[in-house]
Amino acid sequence: MIKRNWLFGAAALALIGIAILARGLWTSDPAAAARAQGQAARVVPVDTAKAERRQVPVRITALGSVTPMASVAIKARIDTAIDSVHFQDGAHVKQGDLLFKLDCRAVDAQIVQTQGNIARDQAQMHGAELDVVRYTSLVAKSATSQQTLDTAQTAFDTFKANLRSDQGLLENLMVQRSYCTITAPITGRISAAAVKVGNFVRQADTSPMATINQMTPVYVSFTVPQKVLPDIRQTLEGKTASIEAIIPGEKKHEGGEVSMIENTVDPATGMATIRATMPNQDERLWPGTLVSVELTLRSEEGVVVPSNAVQVSQSGNFVFVVDNGAAKVQHVTVDRTVGQDSVIASGLNGGETVVTEGQLLLSNGTPVNPRPPKVAGS
Repeated sequence: MIKRNWLFGAAALALIGIAILARGLWTSDPAAAARAQGQAARVVPVDTAKAERRQVPVRITALGSVTPMASVAIKARIDTAIDSVHFQDGAHVKQGDLLFKLDCRAVDAQIVQTQGNIARDQAQMHGAELDVVRYTSLVAKSATSQQTLDTAQTAFDTFKANLRSDQGLLENLMVQRSYCTITAPITGRISAAAVKVGNFVRQADTSPMATINQMTPVYVSFTVPQKVLPDIRQTLEGKTASIEAIIPGEKKHEGGEVSMIENTVDPATGMATIRATMPNQDERLWPGTLVSVELTLRSEEGVVVPSNAVQVSQSGNFVFVVDNGAAKVQHVTVDRTVGQDSVIASGLNGGETVVTEGQLLLSNGTPVNPRPPKVAGS
């Protein structure tokens, strides 16, 4: 009995100790708890940049396509066979370079035949001319009739007409003969030959024997919304616009100038077509290539921040501004983007420090620790 009472007493003392310890924990100093919570508030490391006020280009970007200024499809103009091909597929050719030689033996034979007919006509016309001269003198002496003279004159006129007809036929054959030698009508880059030596070609063939595209200069065509047309036309009149074509995968840009604005706007899309002329001396712009076009109209002063500093919420765009070591939400209005930067229309005056990386861990008033700027290439 004594042993059992002793066990009950020990258990009661243990319960009293646990209660006292719990009371001490729940009745901690409120100030100490606040200090512990403050120590637990984490300072977020972030990347920052300065909002700069500087001159920024007013630029229109669009998707364009490269088209050659001139493109010539080489076709046969007579029905014959190909004797020889004088270019390599895809080579650069100059105007006047020999491309194909065709079989012209049939045309040559017709030329020889026509030349013989001309010689015959000339001889007959010369004989008729002598008859006219002789009969004219005899008629004057009343030694022959006027009818004889008229007959001689008719024969002369007939032989003269035959001569002119055969001469015209010879000229036509010489033109046909010239078609047997096909030269490059323009300077440019030629396609692969669609026909080879021995193939028979016809005038009625729809597929070209080869195609030459002029490579320097070339056109770049693109479309813009009709609302920007007045601004573009005003800028072109002042000759302050510049244009660049950006080739996918190329670091260099190809510059040029706007050469034409189409005289109509597509009513279905509300877009207008603009064509620019590019010198393309290095042939970086290939016909048919899709390019990004940047049309710079002018430069205007504005506040610029990196585009990755601008965040989007239900209430609009905003940035985190670092003020006294804390991030503060600042609502902004973005006017446009230029490359990797955003031009701010309102909300910033320039000179503010904005957060460019680490925004996911921030809220209004979060303590921040700006990291050192990254070294290029690191």
